[in-house]
Amino acid sequence: MIDGLWPALHRAFSASAILLSLVIAGPSPSSAASLNQQFRAWLDADLWPSAKASGVSRKTFDAAFAGISPNLDLPDLVLPGEQPATPKTQHQAEFRSPGNYFAENTVRGVTAGGRNRAARYGETLAAIERNTGVPAGIVLAIWGRESGFGNAKIPHDAFEVLGTKAFLATRKEMFREEVLAALVMAERGRIAPRSMKSSWAGALGQPQFMPTSYLKFAADGDGDGRADIWNSEADTLASIANYLKAHGWVIGRDWGFEVTVPSGISCALEGPDRGRKISEWVAMGVERVSGKPFPAHELRGEGYLMMPAGRHGPAFVVTPNFYVLKDYNESDVYALFVGHAADRIAYGDRGFAGSWGKVGGLDRSDVAALQRGLERLGHDVGGADGLAGFKTRRSIGEWQEKNGLKPTCFPDASLAKALR
Repeated sequence: MIDGLWPALHRAFSASAILLSLVIAGPSPSSAASLNQQFRAWLDADLWPSAKASGVSRKTFDAAFAGISPNLDLPDLVLPGEQPATPKTQHQAEFRSPGNYFAENTVRGVTAGGRNRAARYGETLAAIERNTGVPAGIVLAIWGRESGFGNAKIPHDAFEVLGTKAFLATRKEMFREEVLAALVMAERGRIAPRSMKSSWAGALGQPQFMPTSYLKFAADGDGDGRADIWNSEADTLASIANYLKAHGWVIGRDWGFEVTVPSGISCALEGPDRGRKISEWVAMGVERVSGKPFPAHELRGEGYLMMPAGRHGPAFVVTPNFYVLKDYNESDVYALFVGHAADRIAYGDRGFAGSWGKVGGLDRSDVAALQRGLERLGHDVGGADGLAGFKTRRSIGEWQEKNGLKPTCFPDASLAKALR
């Protein structure tokens, strides 16, 4: 499930006042018809010329959108005449309370399934690792997290999802690019339009690739000349590894290590732009929780402090490969889940040494207000989006230190009140 930031699509059509009632009571037959008419007009006048310019035939275009109308049950939509607003809640688990993401039954489902498939697909995984340098455990952990090793239901029609979001979502630019890529896939005969199943966010198949990622990174792992990420396990595994290789996976380096961070080291040192050699972190007092020394080759490499719950949870020194995992899904806890599950697939089920505190009770809109408060004070929070990423966490820590408070580097109710 790949996030990103992405021509405005309302340029040809004005708002219809009748659509305002959709938010409260759902569409009446007349308002739904009006919206569908606007959608159809947008397809013909706006999307079709771009699709044609991309080499898509009218036959393919019409087949892709046959019977399709906007799906108003999808999240993050902005109806004509409305203004986008920060959602009160967050739909994606990756951006909720960090500890909730690591429920033991969820982690064990991935690690047990990963070990089973490590044996079943051992030869395929060995060949993939030779070709890409990406360890089998990492590939298996992503497969398990994204689609339950292909067992999760992927129920949505990709053109319904992508078409709706390109027309109505908050990130129209992104979804316009994605729906055009899906049309190119259909034109090239990769998969019939009605067989192109996706998540509610438009991610495709077992590795949950967006269409643009499919076109760039999908790989043929079983030698049949096509990359079928819906039905072929070998193609799915090869595609995941190819994605990570193309995004800079460093062969021979780990993803990261759980550590203890002494109280004298500020949690505001977190982030990929504040890295230093792992040997320097060690000299400052950072230690692996296992008590073992860092591998010698890792000591010479750069590492980055990563504290997804601030002082309320486990701490890590991560490597550049952690940020390659974040390229797959722009979430600290997603990348951490994958690295942690990969370790448990390879070395046995052992949880984190550190525990997760009870944090994350704020609504997303509350966090966005806190972020705006920090921005007014000159802090770079990475955007007031309501998501507590590393720039927000360390900005909180810097503000706390400046105001004589013990830095926690994580939003809470008192901070939200103080910074509004």
